[in-house]
Amino acid sequence: MTPAIFGLSGTRLTADERAFFKDADPAGYILFGRNVVDRAQVLALTDSLRDLHGRDRLLISIDQEGGRVARMKAPEWESYPAGEAFARLWDVAPASAIEAVRANAEALAFDLREVGITVDYTPLLDVRQPGAHDVIGDRALGTDPLQVAALGRAVLDGLARGGVVGCIKHMPGHGRAGADSHKELPTVTASEDDLELDIAPFRALAHAPMAMTAHIRFTAWDGAAPATQSPFVVQTIIRERIGFAGLLLTDDLDMEALSGTVPERAAAALAAGCDIALNCWAKMDDMQGIAAAVPAISDAARQRLDAAMTLPETAGGAADRGELIARRDRLLDLAAGLA
Repeated sequence: MTPAIFGLSGTRLTADERAFFKDADPAGYILFGRNVVDRAQVLALTDSLRDLHGRDRLLISIDQEGGRVARMKAPEWESYPAGEAFARLWDVAPASAIEAVRANAEALAFDLREVGITVDYTPLLDVRQPGAHDVIGDRALGTDPLQVAALGRAVLDGLARGGVVGCIKHMPGHGRAGADSHKELPTVTASEDDLELDIAPFRALAHAPMAMTAHIRFTAWDGAAPATQSPFVVQTIIRERIGFAGLLLTDDLDMEALSGTVPERAAAALAAGCDIALNCWAKMDDMQGIAAAVPAISDAARQRLDAAMTLPETAGGAADRGELIARRDRLLDLAAGLA
């Protein structure tokens, strides 16, 4: 198995993709708007991936956070609110915010599960900081680490109830970055003491099945390499100080925060200790290059992958999606009424 998650070029597998994916056997796939038309088409696409590999619990992932980060859009699918909506509710009724975000995540999971998507790249555990770049902004669950952890835990729980695996991001924290890592490498110069605030939610949810790294350079920990490619950040901060033992993915390797060719970026991230390289843009040369440049998935990473993709037997239960959304909206109206 190639320790990579690959993107797809369109709404169905091409002959070249089918042949390459069969041979490379990647750990999983990621879908974007270019891969999504309607329910029948997405389910046919995900079914074709499962048939190709013979794995029912294949990692098929998407960024469906809600708000401005949503690959499956209205009117075909429900529109879900961004994290900030639940942060505002927390300000007036923390218990209601937890209930609302859990119901929201469970309803969202039903949308994904019915079309064969098994992993959602949410919740964000980035603690929102004043003056930071708005690439996180209203996606964040708040400015207080305990609040972010409590709401993030409810998101993971709601997704799991709906039959989908959640992935915490962007470890060890994107909340104080002054630049957009899609466009350039942010450098965070905060002290180790200050960075304790950033890692606190990740430490609280260190039991999460899956996490995604941040393409950010933290000078207090490694003045040269971004977290994704830093052995010190991955091993000492993420694995030891935070205590995360689950499956560790990179953020998208095509982002301009990283340098070198995409295969070189993947090899550096895996050498630093990441388990899986995420490559989103379905460029066949890059995907073939990654498959050639990296070793087969390690036994430890394969075990973490298998564990991450194993949900409780109660997952995907009989809760009514419409009632979940109605419950969420009743609770969010509370915040609007008290504002």
